[in-house]
Amino acid sequence: MRTSKNLYFRSLILVSMHTIVENKPVIGLTCGDLNGIGLELIIKTIGDARLLEICTPVIFASNKVLNFYRKGLPEINFSFSVIKDASRIHHKQVNLYNCWEDEVAVTPGILTTIGGKYAVQSLVIAAEALKDGMIDGLVTAPIHKKNTQSEEFNFTGHTPYFKNLYGVNDVVMFMVAENMRVGLVTEHVAVKDIAQYITKESIISKLNIINQSLKKDFGIDKPKIAVLGLNPHAGDEGLMGSEEEEIIRPAIKEAKHKDIFCFGPYSADAFFARGQHEKFDAVLAMYHDQGLIPFKSLAHGEGVNYTAGLDGIRTSPDHGVAFDIAGKNMADESSFREAIFKTIDIINARKEFASQHKNPLKKISAVFVANARDEKITED
Repeated sequence: MRTSKNLYFRSLILVSMHTIVENKPVIGLTCGDLNGIGLELIIKTIGDARLLEICTPVIFASNKVLNFYRKGLPEINFSFSVIKDASRIHHKQVNLYNCWEDEVAVTPGILTTIGGKYAVQSLVIAAEALKDGMIDGLVTAPIHKKNTQSEEFNFTGHTPYFKNLYGVNDVVMFMVAENMRVGLVTEHVAVKDIAQYITKESIISKLNIINQSLKKDFGIDKPKIAVLGLNPHAGDEGLMGSEEEEIIRPAIKEAKHKDIFCFGPYSADAFFARGQHEKFDAVLAMYHDQGLIPFKSLAHGEGVNYTAGLDGIRTSPDHGVAFDIAGKNMADESSFREAIFKTIDIINARKEFASQHKNPLKKISAVFVANARDEKITED
């Protein structure tokens, strides 16, 4: 994957953190499932005081629940200021927006209705703060799909919830790391149903969102996107499924005529096994496991889930609630910390993009893109 401008912002964070003191972005943090590892991750991450030099954190939870987990991490020097109004944020300390006053039973590692109910409450309040511009970005801690479902919250996860909240036609579940980026055509769909959701229109829509996100959110002027096939060996020219020839290849051709520099379809196994993802700025996978298995294997535990296609900036760590280690001081905060860094990167990248495009340069010729030839990846 080619180097992008976000490495510049990362170098500022890691090398010159003490120099960034003005106009710090306000980053919201949801608590996730009360019985999962979300609040442990937050305390471990924000317990590093250097983070306050680059952003102002606002935790959306409750004083009592946060103190429950703080007592289990006595080695971490963690303090916060309680606020009841998102417009009265303290920029020199960690803020806790008290989302509820109820006495809540916290039972780490146990799936309960209460754990899901208050996870949703935290999410809804934080998401509204993001949409209203009270915070600059939002990092969501993991929730469990089983105990968050209700008539009021009928979503399979964060991504469709934010799509609905912002009222957009489409978004992309975009997994990002320093060494690769992977977007999905389908997300939480049963394997037996995947094929019916693979349409030319959906592929073009996802490619357009990824293309725009790479430019605006990651500072890449002329993004190069690989598209994977659906079937083994990308269908072997129709011998193992017709989707590549009838849907995916025509979608790629049409996307090129829309100024999207994309190539494929590639066979997923050979593509990742030979490190071909390193030649592209992003990869579009057809379904969840096709994209996330190689991503989580190659991102070295520091991957981030980013919802591309929104006006607001929302990220999350690339793992779940981890009930098996909840409350045991065993959770690794690397991905959560990376999600905060990535949120700050994207905030800065969008500012840079807006500044550079006040008088935009001439766009790359659609004819050039449409006639671009695919890179060959041979099969053994």
